[in-house]
Amino acid sequence: MSRTNFQELLEAGVHFGHLKRKWNPKMAPYIFMEKNGIHIIDLHKTVAKIDEAAAAVKQIAKSGRKILFVATKKQAKDIVAERIKSTNMPYVTERWPGGMLTNFPTIRKAVKKMNSIDKMLTDGTFDTLSKREKLQIQRQRAKLEKNLGSIANMNRLPSALFVVDVQKEYIAVREANRLNIPVIAMVDTCCDPTPIDFVIPANDDASKSIALIVDIMAKAIEEGLAERKAEKEKTQSADQDKEGGKTKARKAKKDDEAVEEKANDDKAAKQDAPASAEEKKEE
Repeated sequence: MSRTNFQELLEAGVHFGHLKRKWNPKMAPYIFMEKNGIHIIDLHKTVAKIDEAAAAVKQIAKSGRKILFVATKKQAKDIVAERIKSTNMPYVTERWPGGMLTNFPTIRKAVKKMNSIDKMLTDGTFDTLSKREKLQIQRQRAKLEKNLGSIANMNRLPSALFVVDVQKEYIAVREANRLNIPVIAMVDTCCDPTPIDFVIPANDDASKSIALIVDIMAKAIEEGLAERKAEKEKTQSADQDKEGGKTKARKAKKDDEAVEEKANDDKAAKQDAPASAEEKKEE
């Protein structure tokens, strides 16, 4: 069963492309028609592509890996931040820091710097500083939090990128391509779909369109995480049952050994008894 339908996409305005004069010819397979100088996206293909992308996202989440969401445009940043925060996935909504993927160790240093400032605030070191130093550190912390707050727990490169506007986030797409990280993206009629692994032909300007597709991806992530949790619990239960079976087997073996030992003792006692009777007769 599809994760969305034609009518739902139509109501969200996903079908609206850009002006005909701004189109990219490589998007021709995803364009249904042209109306009043605007290209209309084929929503039947969008439904199929959303299902394909959601399946990939679910599998990545199920395997315990991370998907980095990138949406720095005004109408997308709040939608992505609010919806993706609940899935515990990293996201970038302020500004893409150049080299976030290709120069990842440097980004990790900045995150460590933020963590060291947090440590200063808790262990009392911050209170020993002058007023000017405190102000400088607070400003630095606020800046780091704004740019890197959502990726503070990302200890390694993401397994995939979800991008809302391919043209605006071209640096992020280029870095991902260089590192062979799969890119899932909402691609409008003015964009080049060539560098994208999972193309979702859709209107990337309307907030309703963005909200709908981001929500579908978030639900796919939640499904993957739920399945991962269920599998872990099942494995733990199986291990406990196995361990319990082994304990029972060991206990049964000990009981058998005890019974056998008692039988041997009784047998030895019986053998000793007649011998002692014969000794009395001789006396």
